[in-house]
Amino acid sequence: MDVRERFAIPESALPEALARLKRMPGLTEGLIVSTCNRTEFYVTGEFRDCPASAFFESFYRDFRARDETHLFRLWANQCVRHLFQVVSGLESMVVGETEIFGQVKRAYEFAAAAKTTGKLLNRLFQKSFQVGKQVRSSTAITRGSVSVGSVAVALAEQIFGDLDGCKIMILGAGETSEKTAKTFRSRGAKQIFVSNRSFDRAQALATITGGRAIHFEDWEQEFRDLDILVSSTGSPQAIVTLDKLAPFLRARRHRPLFMIDLAMPRDIEPAVRKLGGVYLYDLDSLQGMAERTLAVRKQESEKCHQLIELHVEDFQRWIERNQSSNFPSIIVELQEGVIRGMGYRYRLPGGS
Repeated sequence: MDVRERFAIPESALPEALARLKRMPGLTEGLIVSTCNRTEFYVTGEFRDCPASAFFESFYRDFRARDETHLFRLWANQCVRHLFQVVSGLESMVVGETEIFGQVKRAYEFAAAAKTTGKLLNRLFQKSFQVGKQVRSSTAITRGSVSVGSVAVALAEQIFGDLDGCKIMILGAGETSEKTAKTFRSRGAKQIFVSNRSFDRAQALATITGGRAIHFEDWEQEFRDLDILVSSTGSPQAIVTLDKLAPFLRARRHRPLFMIDLAMPRDIEPAVRKLGGVYLYDLDSLQGMAERTLAVRKQESEKCHQLIELHVEDFQRWIERNQSSNFPSIIVELQEGVIRGMGYRYRLPGGS
């Protein structure tokens, strides 16, 4: 996570990031997908001789050469295939999860509004949404716990057992927060508090889950009796820090506090682990638990990949009908600190 969050682009920063992307030499179309597990750039243009490191150096002001080991790029059909897999939930930490579909859709809407997409990326992403829907409707890939939030709730149950008597606070009111709050409610939790910078959104989520909304400037006052804090906001920096949390813990008299950080960049400063009675879990901590839920969905993954391959071929036929030059689409992805692919070029019939 300490690698991924350096490259994460919060939704609030996307307009400015897209404006910078648009100014990059050689780029004709561009779109940015930035979630808790990935930062990806889908672009078209003349990039055949541009290494991933050079791309990042021109985009990130604080890029360091050592980070190149965490990057990779895919060209043409491999890029198309990867996007279809991402939107279908096959590249997620929790395979089959559905949040990624909405996240990619919002990323596309931002780029379209910023006029950084054109005929090629518009067609590609509209096709990806069609693929994602078909994969989920025609396979069992979503069976079982299929969200990061559900894994977080399962972890809370392991620690507390019955959630009925737990006081739970949800920071943030986005899709991840909503699914997490609903899962807590379905597992018997009755004391759910929701806080968000937009109080109206906090009220809406609190109404859905039978909880209570708290103004964002007041949420810290609830620490005294809190058992579980789940945070998933779009803040560009930590909102729960060591200095902020320490005074509240004195009044708790060593009562344990279970904290789950589902945000990227992280909402909770890792240093809070130094405080006695604080147990902090982040997205990396949940990875092991997620892997234990994969058995059924792995059986379905082959069906999903076969279906996706048909759509990749269909998109390639559309390219051949509409383009007479190379399709130099590039994706640069940062995910889990490992190299996931190699450079690839594809030559279309009649292309240079």
